[in-house]
Amino acid sequence: MRVGVDTGGTFTDVVAADGSIAKVPSTRADPAAAVGEALAAVGGADVVAHGTTVATNAVLERRGGRVALVITAGFADVIEIGRQNRPSLYDPFADRPAPLVPRELRYEVGGRLDAGGAEIEALGPPPAITAGVEAVAVCLLHSDLNAEHERALAAVLRAEGHDVTCSSEISPEFREYERTVTTVLNAYLRPPCRQYLDRLADLAPEVVVMTSAAGLIPVDEAAERPVALMLSGPAGGVLAAAAAAAEAGFPDAVTFDMGGTSTDVCLVLDGRAAPAAQRRVGGFPLRLPSLDIHTIGAGGGSIAALDPGGALRVGPRSAGAEPGPACYGRGGTEPTVTDADLVCGRIPADAAFPGLDRLDRAAAERALVGAGIDAEGVIAVVDEAMVQAVRSVSLARGSDPRRLALVAFGGAGPLHACAMAEALGMPAVVVPPRAGVLSALGILTAPRQVDLVRSWPATAEVAGLDEALDDLAAQARHALGVAGAGGEAEVEVEVAFDCRYAGQSHEITVAGLAGFPAEHERRNGYARPGAPVEVTALRATARMASPVSLGDLPPPATSRGAASGPAVLSEPDCTVWVPEGWHAEVHASGSWVIRRGPP
Repeated sequence: MRVGVDTGGTFTDVVAADGSIAKVPSTRADPAAAVGEALAAVGGADVVAHGTTVATNAVLERRGGRVALVITAGFADVIEIGRQNRPSLYDPFADRPAPLVPRELRYEVGGRLDAGGAEIEALGPPPAITAGVEAVAVCLLHSDLNAEHERALAAVLRAEGHDVTCSSEISPEFREYERTVTTVLNAYLRPPCRQYLDRLADLAPEVVVMTSAAGLIPVDEAAERPVALMLSGPAGGVLAAAAAAAEAGFPDAVTFDMGGTSTDVCLVLDGRAAPAAQRRVGGFPLRLPSLDIHTIGAGGGSIAALDPGGALRVGPRSAGAEPGPACYGRGGTEPTVTDADLVCGRIPADAAFPGLDRLDRAAAERALVGAGIDAEGVIAVVDEAMVQAVRSVSLARGSDPRRLALVAFGGAGPLHACAMAEALGMPAVVVPPRAGVLSALGILTAPRQVDLVRSWPATAEVAGLDEALDDLAAQARHALGVAGAGGEAEVEVEVAFDCRYAGQSHEITVAGLAGFPAEHERRNGYARPGAPVEVTALRATARMASPVSLGDLPPPATSRGAASGPAVLSEPDCTVWVPEGWHAEVHASGSWVIRRGPP
C-alpha cells in the first residue's frame, strides 16, 4: 500500500492508492502523532510519501538549532547587512528579521577565490568552534564556482564531530547574501527536522518526502537538506490541481488552496506550474528550486478582529486545530472564517468535520456577536485578501486572469472560489474530486526528483555551455538512479538556463536561449532584439514517475451532479458554495466546472 500524507496547520490528510482517505486534526506539539493516527485510519502503509510543515514552522517560530557560521574573512556580517531593499517601503519602523547566527558565532577564515573561481590566496586554518553549537554553516566566497576550499574546511570540521552544511552542497549559485542565508537556514533546520523525520521513518518500511520543487526525495536525504522542504505540502496540491485543470480543459489556470491556516496560489501555464529560483520564508531569502507559490495567512481558522481604529482584520493569526474555530466546540471563543461561513449558510448546519462532532452554529454566532463583527464582512475581507494573492501570481507575472480558470481545493477553497473568480473575471472554477485532500493526493502521485543547479560566470563565453549542461544533466540522472527508484531508462531529464540581458540584475529561467526574448517580453512587456544575453546558471531536473497516477485511483464514493446556485454541495472532505447566478456541471474527468450564468 502506497499513501500520500499532507500535514497542515489544522488537519493531517491521507490518500491511499486504493482511493481511501482519512483526515485527522493535526497535533502541533508532535506532528508525527497525527501522521501515525491517519495512517492507522487507512490500514497502514508500505510506502509513505509525505508533505510536511515542520521546516516552515521551525523558521517562523525560531525553533531551529544553535548555528555557527564559517565564512571568508571580511564577510562575517553579510547575513546582517543583506540587501538595500526594505521590508516595508513606507514604514520606517519595519525591521528585518534578526540573523539566525549571532555575531559571536560567526567565524572568519583566510583564503580567497577570484570571480572566476581561481585561487588567489590559500585557505587559512579552520576556526575553533565554541561548545554548544548544534550545526555549522560553511559559506566561502565564490565557492559556487569552485568548492575545493569548502570541501577541505568541511572535512576538518566533520572530523571534529560537527554537523556541517556547505553552500556548495545546498545552493551553489551566485549572490553571496542569498547563498549564505540559504546555507545557514539548512544548518538551522537540521536539528528539529532530523528529529521529526527520524520518527517518521519508523512509521513505514519506506518514506519519501516532498520538496518545494514538487518532487520526492528519500527521508534520509530530506533530513540532510531540510531547507528544501519549505513548500513541501503545497507543492503536492499544485501538481494535482494542474493535472485536474488540464483534464477539465483548462491548461492555463491559477491553483487556489485554502486550508485551515493559510492560502496558497500558483500560476499554471500549459499544464505546468510556474517555477521560482528564489522565495522568502519568514523574511529570509531562500535560493533553491521551488514552485512559484504565493502564500498568505488566510484560512478557515483565520481569526477576525477589529483593530484599534475599528477596521476589520482577518488573519494571519489562526485558531488552528486546537482550540480551533468557535464552532468546533473545543473551547475556541474568537471568531474565524469558518464561523462566518457557517453562520452565512455556506456550510450546512448539520456538517461534521473529521475528528469533530456536529459544528456548533450557536457558538459561532456568539463569537461573532461578542466581537462586534459581521459574518458577511469577514467573508468579504478574506476574499479580497485572496483576490490580491491571485493577482500577484497572474497579472504580476504577465498573465491575464480573464484567460485563466481557478482550481479550488483544500477544505475551505471551494467555499470562496466563485467570489474570487467573479472579482477577477475568471471564466470558470474547477473543483477536482477529493478536493479537500488534494495536496495529499498530489504527494501520492508525485515523481521522484533530483534538482541540480550550477553557477555560470556571467562574463564567461558561451563556448562550453552545451557540454556543461550535458554534464549537469548526466549528474542529475545518475543521482536519481542511485536513489534506487528504478532503472535509469525510466528517468526524464529537463534542462534550463537562467538568462538576462547584459547589465540587468534579475534573471529569467528558460528552457533554451532562443526562447529568452519572448519570455522576457511576456513578463516585462518588452524585448531588446540584438542585445547581448548573459547566462548566469544552468539547471537540470531528473524525474521518475510515481507508480500511482491520478487515473489509477477509483472514483470517490460520493457521486457528483449538476447544480444551480445558490447551492451548498457537501463532500466528506470539503464543502462547495455555488452562489446565485452560477451553475455547476460535472466534467467527464469528475471535476465540477462552475460558471456564471444559467446551465
